[in-house]
Amino acid sequence: MSSQEDIALLIKTIQYRHHRRLDAALADLGISLVQWNALREIARNPGASMHALAEATFNSDQGFGTLAKRLLDAGLILRRQGNGRALTHDLTEEGRRLLDQGALRYKTTIDDAFRALSAEQLLDLQNALMKLT
Repeated sequence: MSSQEDIALLIKTIQYRHHRRLDAALADLGISLVQWNALREIARNPGASMHALAEATFNSDQGFGTLAKRLLDAGLILRRQGNGRALTHDLTEEGRRLLDQGALRYKTTIDDAFRALSAEQLLDLQNALMKLT
């Protein structure tokens, strides 16, 4: 029987491998997985605060601010004044194009990564992980 530490390490190893594979799949688009994920969360959460986007992308507030600045400088997002001092973000046409092209690569890469599991095993894994979140 595996220890909880072993299971936690396996989860981290899988996450690390997925991140590397996804970075490689997105590389010729000129964006990283971290950047693509930020584009995805901006698209999914219109009008969200920088803090909410930081949480959705697993970044600190400062880390997301730096990431958003790079995306802004690259012409992939627009920044607007929200309520009070809050800033909101939207995708530019180029940001939307990269998000869409990246989504196809993301799906292909993830499908390949989970190919060894049956539909039932995937559902069991999802249910187990959901209990932990």
